[in-house]
Amino acid sequence: VSGGEHVDVIIGAAVADGQVTPKVQSLIKILLKYQHTEDFRAIIFVERVVAALVLPKVGGFISFLLFGLNVKFYLGRCSPGYLLSSFAFQTRDQVFAELPSLNFIKCASLIGHNNNQEMRTCQMQETIAKFRDGRVTLLVATSVAEEGLDIRQCNVVIRFDLAKTVLAYIQSRGRARKPGSDYILMLERGNLSHETFLRNARNSEETLRKEAIERTDLSHLKGNSRFISVDTAPGSIYQVESTGAVVSLNSAVGLIHFYCSQLPSDSLSWNAMRNLEVLLSTHASFNFLAMLHLKSSMVLYVVRCALPNRHANAVCLAACKKLHEMGAFTDMLLPDKGSSEEAEKVDLNEEEDPLPGTARHREFYPEGVAEILQGDWILIGRDGCNDSNLVKLYRYAINCVNTGASKDSFVTQVSDFAVLFGSELDAEVFSMTMDLFIARTMVSNVSLVFQGPIEITERELVSLKSFHVRLMSIVLDIDVEPSTTPWDPSKAYLFVPVVRQHLHLMEELDWDLVYKIIDTDAWKNPLQRARPDVYLGTNERTLGGDRREYGFGKLRYGMAFGQKSHPTYGIRGAIAQFDVVKASKLVPTRDIFESELNGVPPHGKLVMADSIIDANDLVGKIVTAAHSGKRFYIDSVRFDMNAENSFPRKEGYLGPLEYSSYAEYYKQKYGVQLLCKKQPLIRGRGVSYCKNLLSPRFESSEAAAGEAEDMLDKTYYVMLPPELCLVHPLPGSLVRGAQRLPSIMRRIESMLLAIQLKGLIGYPIPASKILEALTAASCQETFCYERAELLGDAYLKWVVSKFLFLKYPQKHEGQLTRMRQQMVSNMVLYQYALSKGLQSYIQADRFAPSRWAAPGVLPVFDEDTREVSSSLFGPECSDAEKEPSESSYSDGFEDDAMEDGEIESDSSCYRVLSSKTLADVVEALIGVYYVEGGKKAANHFMSWIGIPVDFSPQEVPPHCTVPDSIMRSVDFDALENALSIKFKNKGLLVEAITHASRPSSGVSCYQRLEFVGDAVLDHLITRHLFFAYTDLPPGRLTDLRAAAVNNENFARVAVKHKLHVHLRHGSSALETQIREFVKDVQDELSKPGFNSFGIGDCKAPKVLGDIVESIAGAIFLDNNLNTTIVWKVFQPLLNPMVTPETLPMHPVRELQERCQQQAEGLEYKAIRTGNIATVQVFIDGIQIGVAQNPQKKMAQKLAARNALVVLKEKEAESKEKCAEDGKKKNGIQTFTRQTLNDICLRRQWPMPQYRCVNEGGPAHAKRFTYSVRVNTTDRGWTDDCVGEPMPSVKKAKDSAAVILLELLNRWYGT
Repeated sequence: VSGGEHVDVIIGAAVADGQVTPKVQSLIKILLKYQHTEDFRAIIFVERVVAALVLPKVGGFISFLLFGLNVKFYLGRCSPGYLLSSFAFQTRDQVFAELPSLNFIKCASLIGHNNNQEMRTCQMQETIAKFRDGRVTLLVATSVAEEGLDIRQCNVVIRFDLAKTVLAYIQSRGRARKPGSDYILMLERGNLSHETFLRNARNSEETLRKEAIERTDLSHLKGNSRFISVDTAPGSIYQVESTGAVVSLNSAVGLIHFYCSQLPSDSLSWNAMRNLEVLLSTHASFNFLAMLHLKSSMVLYVVRCALPNRHANAVCLAACKKLHEMGAFTDMLLPDKGSSEEAEKVDLNEEEDPLPGTARHREFYPEGVAEILQGDWILIGRDGCNDSNLVKLYRYAINCVNTGASKDSFVTQVSDFAVLFGSELDAEVFSMTMDLFIARTMVSNVSLVFQGPIEITERELVSLKSFHVRLMSIVLDIDVEPSTTPWDPSKAYLFVPVVRQHLHLMEELDWDLVYKIIDTDAWKNPLQRARPDVYLGTNERTLGGDRREYGFGKLRYGMAFGQKSHPTYGIRGAIAQFDVVKASKLVPTRDIFESELNGVPPHGKLVMADSIIDANDLVGKIVTAAHSGKRFYIDSVRFDMNAENSFPRKEGYLGPLEYSSYAEYYKQKYGVQLLCKKQPLIRGRGVSYCKNLLSPRFESSEAAAGEAEDMLDKTYYVMLPPELCLVHPLPGSLVRGAQRLPSIMRRIESMLLAIQLKGLIGYPIPASKILEALTAASCQETFCYERAELLGDAYLKWVVSKFLFLKYPQKHEGQLTRMRQQMVSNMVLYQYALSKGLQSYIQADRFAPSRWAAPGVLPVFDEDTREVSSSLFGPECSDAEKEPSESSYSDGFEDDAMEDGEIESDSSCYRVLSSKTLADVVEALIGVYYVEGGKKAANHFMSWIGIPVDFSPQEVPPHCTVPDSIMRSVDFDALENALSIKFKNKGLLVEAITHASRPSSGVSCYQRLEFVGDAVLDHLITRHLFFAYTDLPPGRLTDLRAAAVNNENFARVAVKHKLHVHLRHGSSALETQIREFVKDVQDELSKPGFNSFGIGDCKAPKVLGDIVESIAGAIFLDNNLNTTIVWKVFQPLLNPMVTPETLPMHPVRELQERCQQQAEGLEYKAIRTGNIATVQVFIDGIQIGVAQNPQKKMAQKLAARNALVVLKEKEAESKEKCAEDGKKKNGIQTFTRQTLNDICLRRQWPMPQYRCVNEGGPAHAKRFTYSVRVNTTDRGWTDDCVGEPMPSVKKAKDSAAVILLELLNRWYGT
């Protein structure tokens, strides 16, 4: 069936039903005629914006046509989104299935700015670029595409809606300029107005064509019968042969105007076209001489012309030719915006997606594993063992040296371990040390010690594997069986226990402990394996059963096969009654106790849930509470206490006692009738989950540490009846020692990856430095790449700037800047990183042991992360069950917040990285290679990563000779004395001080020198700060760099050393600005010890900072690209350099950080009246500061500074008032709600009821209003006390509580 016939069959019914107009049917037929056209491109002009917008939302052209190029019928009734959802999506798939011949169309919309659904300029350019390279073949456009946009030639242009004007008709027809292209108008048959418009448009077109032929040279179109041939004078056109682009005398002036508008300039810069007119009037007597001076090339164009009235046209045509020859114009005779063969072409994403290279652009990447860890030996035992076969492994002892001391004896009571690898590791692993933050006052320094190869039998290997799985399943809390767990040969190593004795290597392995642990029958009891709380259903986050897909789904899967499920499975908050545990025969010895012991334990013995044990042997062991599934280290046996002792109150609770004794507590809460009430209780503390010990978790200020030392070191214990506890087969010291292993192996695995990457790069530097460059700050470890990234960023900017400056001597500063951006942008660096696979080496998330994959023990994930609580001492244990001990100290395993990171997947093999992280790592690697190996090493890495920069020695291009008249006008002696250097090429110095407002024949302005000088100074100052402050955190180093490298600071340097007096410019306005700024700076310098480092109260003219950078560029070039001489000159000029002690904080930033810390809403409101900008600062809706300045940014800075002064005064007054009243107040925190709660407890009232009255305001300044009331015993409910609007819920509740307290004080005098 032909395409046209097919359309009639499919759409005919829709036309008959009135869903589709015949016009749409005709349009589809037209398009089908072009399905075999090579390099098809088409534009459809529509009148309505909504028609052009629908296409990309639907994703197919036919659906778009079917629901409405005639959509104007619906515009008054519904939105385009409604049309899409109600019709287009229903028809798209069906029509495409029946009309596959239209699949050659790839559609996009093109609309303008002046509508509600506007497109940004970058989006328009992106769409046009896609149309140019074929990713889009059809544009549905409004009138915006009729002119002004560089759209490639089309095969067909269709006016679906008739043009409103003749001009629109002619402009849209101009889009069909490709030879053999078609211009199609869709008219309504029999519509007289349409026919009249077409007739008038054709007549106007013919008139304009004749006029254009008379005025324009068309010699290049001779032989074309469609045009009238005319004779032209030689040199009246310039044509590019490769593209056919033509510029004539008539179009040259406009093209030069357009070119000049694209040049970097400001309001004070000299206008090239205005200067053309001046020169023409000066030489009018010649009637044949014209000159044009363009500041990009600084070449004087002299053109002789025989036509007395065509001077401007002739000189501009010659300038166009020259600009094309030097590369300023492309082959399409358009200004070159800086794209080059070195620029990496990166496609932008659609509007909805974050752009690559940004922090919001995040993707999944596989987590890398070092190749040296691979080994098939880990699979031995899967198909049986052969005792005659020996396996050769390499043993590495883990050596721990503690620094500091702890009052907690458990911290130092840990077992020793070794790691068995299948291959010998690189020697750099031995030189690496790591700090484990074990306790608040103790750090353990860990290293690997190679103890040589060992050979073991296959059966022994299987035993070690079983031990490894049993141990790590408990440490990581993952229930796996050694016989069934999967082993991955890509990550092969084992943890083995060792005993400290200087004998044969084999004898140092603690085989007795290995066999004792793997052979015990205790593992048959589910309460002794991992996640006993899940088995019992007492884990409130997993609701009595586990939701994970591997390892712990036995209860759920058992239900599917008819097995009896746990009674509490799936019931939120349910508590397992002990009779259920008893019925499951998990505590078989209780029946014996009931019949034989009669509640009296043997002397010196303790009756446990499954055995009778010597009381002295229990200390230091781990027990599992059969009633809750929690595990505890046994600290001591309390012979002075038993189950009949009174149960303690909750801390801070003032009400009546809940339980009279421990026995009553267990009976009421768990349904346990204790049998041995007279035997001593045992005191234990929860076995914590495995922690990330690589992060310094205990850092705090000295003041805070001093005030809260007792609270931080307090350890909470629980008193347990022995008869409810099962002795665990793993010793406590073994588990505590094993809890360090995940953190140790995380660092070792990262180091091995760094060593592997070092081998790929092929330049010898310490692998530890590469690891630093691969570690993001989000890991929260003791090192990260941010310092190296700062240095690498500056070095990369300098190298690329130097390369572009020398390679393209004719390109102006704007072009060079765009080219540099294309070469070093985060988007490009991100692609370089991907091309080398750096994503597999990067450490970008805080280490979470629960998500770490140990060999044979793969992680699994709950829907609710269990790391909210760090202890098995779970939430169902009441505070009253805990006994605080002031004389005992924490081992550092106290509760932590949930461990954050960038991992978001449900598998340890994948993690999420932002593309900006990849780009930052590239810069950080450049930085560490520069630090360790200098320029040679950094250049080697840049070449390896793919940055296209030629590092071979390059010669400085010769500069044109400066006329003597200009040389005599410059006071070189004074200027060189101020700089303390003599120039070899003084023309460079002249160029460095020449502003664009001062046109001079033979002298360029300073903009190109500023481009390279800016990069040189940035690199030199960053390098100085990096090496001068080696211990400074990355954030402070960034602040130092920002304070030292900025235009405001450089401008003050220029004034201080009187460089501004040598500036060559031609603007009176600029002269006034400089004079006023010099006066303000002199006032600043008159203040003793004052140095604003660019954060002063006066805004500097940009030109003053520019000439400092351009002079640096001139010195750099004059000394054969030697940065050492540049620094020798500028170090004294920049003194005093900013230091951490003198670093000022920007008032806007200081105010923002203060409001964030105190949860206060910050808002700026700016208005402009004439030339004055007024900025107001509001905090929590109250105006705090205000300032006025001609410049908005300066007004904002002054307003923030005024607000800070007011806030500090209020804080001082508040502290004085608190001291007088004797009330305890800490910053913004108040205790009004706690006071109200205490009153309710004392008077035995119900707790207060809070209610949100109102919530509103913008996202950055939310306001909450709360009310509170309380039900008193004698007066009933109080009135609702409504507080003030506050930026946080806590503050809003406090505000309401204050009012209620005042009411209660009046009633009761409390």
